[in-house]
Amino acid sequence: MAQKHPITLYTAGTPNGWKASVTLEELGIPYNLESIDIMKNTQKEPWFIKINPNGRIPAIVDHSKNDFAVFESGAIMEYVCDNYDSQHRLLPQEPLARSRVIQFLMFQMGGVGPMQGQANHFNVYAPEKIPYAQKRYLDETKRLYGVLEIALDGQEYLANNQYSIADIANYCWVKCSPYLGINLKEFPRVKEWVERIDARQAVQKGIRVPNDSGVKRLEEALNKL
Repeated sequence: MAQKHPITLYTAGTPNGWKASVTLEELGIPYNLESIDIMKNTQKEPWFIKINPNGRIPAIVDHSKNDFAVFESGAIMEYVCDNYDSQHRLLPQEPLARSRVIQFLMFQMGGVGPMQGQANHFNVYAPEKIPYAQKRYLDETKRLYGVLEIALDGQEYLANNQYSIADIANYCWVKCSPYLGINLKEFPRVKEWVERIDARQAVQKGIRVPNDSGVKRLEEALNKL
């Protein structure tokens, strides 16, 4: 079936899903939206496994390139920038500047995301409480926030003092810190950075994709701090 727009985004309202939707919104790229119900394991169904063999969201299909599929949120961000951001607004072309952005993108993918994800699991979702795991992953999440605090010393954004996919990737996870009871007052520069990114219209649109349920849950968690 012919698609209205070149890209179809398969996603849910999670930090990784937001990374893709915020990037698309920031670049003003029209896209077809397919909401994936991860509570029903739609992402594990055979049709979706053909798009992403890992069975996770988000994923995109680029219909302008013979239905080329891309999975892994960071890879999606890089792909979209390389193919649709001719002005290099979110990913610089100059090699050293680009490297700085990719370093903080990898920092999120290899550090903040996995550690905070495990902290969420053991502190919020696990059927039994394991104090060692709860403390370990929460402490490591805070340590990584401390690294962001250092990186933001003297600059408004993580890489090259210019808003980029490095900021989007880390923001989408740090934005969810209230779930863990983390008060960003502990990290004043990070708090200001989150507020700075919050003020962007494209970000507010992106974190409401596919709907605003995730934002509402965040507001409830924030009110408990």
